[in-house]
Amino acid sequence: MRARASIAVIGVGNEFRRDDGVGWAVVARLRERAGERPLPPDTVLATCDGDPGRLIGLWDGAALAVVVDAAHAHPGTPGRVHRLALDSGRLAPPSATSSHGLGLGEAVELARALDRLPHHLVVYAVEGADSSFGTGLSPGVAAAVPEVAAAVEDELARHHDPTAGERS
Repeated sequence: MRARASIAVIGVGNEFRRDDGVGWAVVARLRERAGERPLPPDTVLATCDGDPGRLIGLWDGAALAVVVDAAHAHPGTPGRVHRLALDSGRLAPPSATSSHGLGLGEAVELARALDRLPHHLVVYAVEGADSSFGTGLSPGVAAAVPEVAAAVEDELARHHDPTAGERS
């Protein structure tokens, strides 16, 4: 992404694994709302399956990258949102290996090692309830989509105009 966009919003997941598609749903919501509340002109909205190489390619060269992904907590509260600013911090290593290969944490650390992290990286992780095959989000996760989309819009506005205040 070097020299292509200064802001990248990336929805991570799989829209055919129910709640794992929350990142894609937030990006779709942002696209729908762009007419009402335009995003900064240098913003790219993208979706990704979470492959570290693709993630790094999407945020490479960005001043700000916002990643929206599903989180699996046990026990969890479907729809609970966590905001993580990863400008200088490190993600904890996963407690177990994944059948999906490398995840977001590994992508962040690989990008750090390759000097390919965006200047600011913010992750919105939404706790899910159902990652079985199929489409559609569980009720709690679906209810979080407008909240997360609004939070991302505010994040972009603050980045684009640091004097911009919070949504009233």
